[in-house]
Amino acid sequence: MKRAAAFLALLLCLYWTRAQGESGGLTENDVTQTEVQSEILGVKATSDQTNITPDIWAELEELRDMVIQHSVELRKLEQENTAIQARLTDSEIKNAVLEARMNASDNKVEQLERENTVLEARMTASENLVEELQRENIDLKARLNTGEKVVEELQRENTVLEARITASENLVDDLETENILLEARVSFNENDVEELQRENAERPKVAFSVGLTDAGQVGPFSADITLKFSKIFTNIGQAYNPSTGVFTAPVRGTYYFRFNARESQDTKLVGIILYHNDKQITLSFDRVVSHGYVTVSNAFVLQLEKGDVIYLDLWENSSVYDDRYNHTTFSGFLLFAM
Repeated sequence: MKRAAAFLALLLCLYWTRAQGESGGLTENDVTQTEVQSEILGVKATSDQTNITPDIWAELEELRDMVIQHSVELRKLEQENTAIQARLTDSEIKNAVLEARMNASDNKVEQLERENTVLEARMTASENLVEELQRENIDLKARLNTGEKVVEELQRENTVLEARITASENLVDDLETENILLEARVSFNENDVEELQRENAERPKVAFSVGLTDAGQVGPFSADITLKFSKIFTNIGQAYNPSTGVFTAPVRGTYYFRFNARESQDTKLVGIILYHNDKQITLSFDRVVSHGYVTVSNAFVLQLEKGDVIYLDLWENSSVYDDRYNHTTFSGFLLFAM
């Protein structure tokens, strides 16, 4: 009966210890109570020691030790559980932070993906622009090469032009020098011209040109006769006298004279004699044959003194023909006075 009571008390102690462990572990009061109970149990054990066998006692001690060890281990487990719970709480917080960061990262990734899409589009546009610029660069290089060749050609032409300009400038200088000389000569010539104009204005102007007749045949005669040219074309200075057929020199000088005579009848002889005063200068003659005509002519430059006379005689036994077409003429003029 005593053994049963002791065992029951031990079980109660164990149950109470377990209950304390579940409620938060043993405190100092709990340990004191356990010690008191142990003392009670010890007293009881002492009082009943005579009635309890050594084996049971040993088992109770082992049970007690086991209970204490379990209590200690239970306290350690509770501390570890508290630490684990704290760690779990920190992990949960960290996990929430990580989730928030993960969400932010996801948002950032989405934003970066959108930016990447935009950048890829810009990159594609940039690459297209680069290709276009490269093509333009090739075209510009070709144009630049062409331009450089043109510049070189222009430079060569410029060098040639500069040489030509230099030569032209030298020529201009020479021409200016020659122009100065020419101006001087022109001025001198102008002075000479003015002088000659004054001289010409002062000297007499002498020139005449006359025709024989419109009547046709003149001659033949048995002796020489002076031909009187009655058709006056020009008689400047009135030095020719149509009444006598004689030209009289108004001044001393050099004169030019020319005559022309025609005959158109068969077997007729035409002969013209030019006289200077009483001196025969020439006899020009010819004969018509075979139903044709002949023309004789001659010209002289003669130096005359003032008052000298010039005239034409028809040679004896010869004839001459003239009509409105002026086949027989006599002309002369002053070349220059002396």
